[in-house]
This record gives sequence, structure tokens and C-alpha cells, in this order.
Amino acid sequence: MVKFKRAWKPVFATLVSLSLAVLAACGSSSTPGGSTAKSEGNASPPVAPTSQASSASSAGPKLEITASAFDRGEIAAEEGTYENNRWTRWINENSPTKVKWVPVVRNEFQKKMNTLIASGSAPDLIWEYDRNYIAQLANQGAIQPIDKYIEKYSTTYKKYLEEHPALKPLVTFDGKMYAVTSQRSTDSIVNHGMWIRQDWLDKLGLKMPTTIEELIEVAKKFRDEDPDGNGKADTVPIAFTGNANGIIRAFFFTHEDQWYLEDGQMKYGRLLDRYTDAIAFNKLLYDEKLIDREYITDKNFQHGLQLWVTGKAGIYMGTWNMDKEYLDLKKNVPDAQYAPLGSVATKYGTNGLYQESPADIFTAFNANMKEDEIEAAIKFLDWMLESGYMALKFGEENTHYTLVNGEIPKKTDEEKFSKEVRYARAYLMISGWKSNPEWYPIIAPSDPLAQENAKIKASALDVALKNTYRRDTAYGPTMPEVTQLVATFRPIALQIETQAIMGGSGKTPEAAMENMRKEWKRLGGENVEKLVQEWYEANKKNL
Repeated sequence: MVKFKRAWKPVFATLVSLSLAVLAACGSSSTPGGSTAKSEGNASPPVAPTSQASSASSAGPKLEITASAFDRGEIAAEEGTYENNRWTRWINENSPTKVKWVPVVRNEFQKKMNTLIASGSAPDLIWEYDRNYIAQLANQGAIQPIDKYIEKYSTTYKKYLEEHPALKPLVTFDGKMYAVTSQRSTDSIVNHGMWIRQDWLDKLGLKMPTTIEELIEVAKKFRDEDPDGNGKADTVPIAFTGNANGIIRAFFFTHEDQWYLEDGQMKYGRLLDRYTDAIAFNKLLYDEKLIDREYITDKNFQHGLQLWVTGKAGIYMGTWNMDKEYLDLKKNVPDAQYAPLGSVATKYGTNGLYQESPADIFTAFNANMKEDEIEAAIKFLDWMLESGYMALKFGEENTHYTLVNGEIPKKTDEEKFSKEVRYARAYLMISGWKSNPEWYPIIAPSDPLAQENAKIKASALDVALKNTYRRDTAYGPTMPEVTQLVATFRPIALQIETQAIMGGSGKTPEAAMENMRKEWKRLGGENVEKLVQEWYEANKKNL
């Protein structure tokens, strides 16, 4: 098992900065290809940490592969670009393979990747969190099975898969393995999370809401009773991120892209009666002006984020981990106090907010890759799983973190980490990290603000895990007929839902559901449901 032990310490103990003479030379920096290039603007991008860990430095020229990277807009201009920065250079200096990164905006990843695939310009390694998308690519022949190559070329990952046998079914489609993945740590099993301004609750004499009715009541108070005390009616009760709709669906024990076992029959989540209740709740929030009404056009959810970090929103539907958002809020509103808000009960009970399956990211291999490229890619992933993930997750030892008790990485400066390391997760394709919530105060910097956040973070993880998220099968059906129908149906359904939410009294959730069911049937949904039921009956022992 790949563990976070002293075994990896020699790799990172040798990470040192390049000399000042190199930094000063010609105002240039080493590019991923090994040449020098002028940086953007007046200053050179920072030089990556160097390491003696490179397994290929003495093995001659490295083969170059391409790989997708998630562009989350996190990289500061002085750090460079997603294609060329301290971490892309560090990877190419220390891994056995050169990697040319192809950044894709996170919220547009699948759409953009489909375009790249159609044009024949997709990268060699394609990774996503969505297993259904990987299944879609496998069904289309865009990626290739890798069983024999893992057996032939892998050491670390092959052993890791033997030690985590539950992962193999999650990367297997039609009996063949089409991706690699790693076990999620607890802090990445949890995904969605809600936050509430505790100081606003205290000021208005309100308790933490635990039911859907109490949540609505608190939101109305935040709207009407000037909780920020500025004498203006300018507070927004609830701010959204891209996770908000998923949070609302979870209240009603449904999800638009999951299948549920209802009385022995597999049913598509977006067509369940209780999904109508989710639309109705969203419509109520919109009609009552309890949410930021720009959320539908706020494609990157930057407006919702700004409402939260500037202290204008009372409830934030986002992720359970809010390190950066916390710091930004405290900068803008030093007296602000916030707390994790757990899932609320509806007539269906209390569901957990969205939680991931045990498999983390799925990394697939382009169907056009040649065997030498596949070998290079597998050796690269072995290196990352064995040791490379640590620098991409925590940075350079004695610069971004120090080791406590020889194994716990303690951040030295949260702001420095946020600027220089956080964006490196864009390249973190596989990881051996295992988290421990008890480490949070140790990992965090020693300043009072960071320590306060660490305690809140540990509490947030407990809150997020309190209720189990309903997932009736370990994974969903991935037959071509299913993935194609869902991909076609999704934008149609979204348009119908949006019209119902924004359409006032003339557009009802019930009418929206009726229209969605008609569209589903028109597209061949009844036949797909039969296929899914057959799939369930044939596979239920493994689900």
C-alpha cells in the first residue's frame, strides 16, 4: 500500500531552490521542453523546485506525452500559465516522462474534450471525476483498454490495484479496464457542503436550521432583517456554486444523473416524483428572492463567490472545504463567523449531501496512443502514485510545509500555499494520500486565523459525514444506449427545469416533469429503462 510515511521523505527532503544566479540569468526560465523562453510580462515565472528524485535523469531522453489539466482559474499571473509554471517544470525534471499539459476550463471540460476528440487533437491522457463520461468515451472508441499494458509496464499501480481490489470494477467496462484510479481519502469522499453565517444567526436570535422549513424561514430572515447591520436591504440569503443544484436534489433523495432502485425497478433520478419536489423548492427560492437571481447566467459562479467572500450572503451552497473562501471572507469582514450547515430534513428524511464513490479521478488513455507512449504514461502515473503526488499536493518542504513527527506536512503560510501550490492540483492525476482529520490543526499554519479555520474544517468533515448519501448501486449502467440518451436528454431537461424555475406562476414544476417525461419517452427512454433493468438483474451481485 502506498502510504504517507517517511519512505517518501528523501524525495522531498532534497527539494531546494535554484541558485540566485540561475534566477537572474537572462530573465528566462526552463520550459517543459527544456529550452528557455521569455516569460509573460516583465517578470519570469518562478522556477520549479528541483529534486534528486528524478528516476529518468540518467536514462537518456524522455518520451513526451500530452495530458489534460483542469483550468480552475487559480493560477496567479506571476506563477506563469497552466502550460508553463513551477510545477509543470518540476514534473518534467523529476518524473520519468515529459508531459505537455492541455488545460481545459473545468466547467466546460466534457464539452471541450468532445471537441478535441472529434478533431483528433485530444491529449494522450484524459482524466475526469465522472465515471459515466469515461464509459461514454469507451463506448465511442475514443479511449483504449489498458489491462495488458498495466500488467506489462506497471509496478506501483499494479501492486496498488492488488491492495485495493474494490477499485477494479469501477475502471472496468465490458470486462476490460479502461482507466486507472486511486482510492479516495475521507476528505475527498465528501464533496458538497453548506455554510452559514453563525454571527447572523446569533444576531437575529435564530437556531441552526435542520429542516427544509427552517431553512426557508432562516433565509427569509436573512433577506428581511438586515443581518449585516448596514441599514440597507442588500443581503442575499443563499449564494450558489456549481454544486448548489446537487445539494438541493440531495435534500429530496435524488440526483439528475443517478439511477435508483424503486420497488425492485431501476428508475432514472431526473424523472422521479421527488425530483419534482426539488424543482419546486428551487422555484420557491427563486420566486421569493432567497437566492442570487444571477446564478443561472453565472456560469463560473464567480458572482455567487463574491457575494459570500464580501459578506453579502448568509448561506453558501458549495463544498465542504473552504480554506481560501474562509481567508477571503475574513479579510473583507474580519468579524464574520461561519459554521458548517448540515443537510436538512424533508418529508423523505435526511439524506447526506453528495458523496463520491471510492474511486477518485479516472485517467483514460487516448485510443491513438502507441505502445511506447502508453509505457511512458504508465511509468509517469507509477511515479506520481509512489511519490510525485506529495509535492503537487503540499509543495516544497521547508518552503511550503515542514514535517511534524516525520510524516505530517504542516503548511508554513496559507497565503503562500494558495498562490504557489493550490493550482498544482490541476496535474494531480493519481494520489496515494490518506487524510486524517486530527491532523488538520497540525497541517495548518500556526497563525490564529489558520488554526481557527482548521478546527472549523474538521467540524465540517464531521457534519458532512453525519448522514449517508443515498447511492443505490456502486456505479451506474454505462451501455452506449444509456450514455447517449442521457447526454442527449440532459440539456433538454435543463432547459425545461430552468423555464419552470424562472417562469413565475405560469410554469409549474408538475408541468415541467410532465414535459421531461414526454421528451424522455420520445428519445427512446422506455427501451433504455428495459436495458438498465436487464443490466441490474445481471450485475446486482456486484453492485
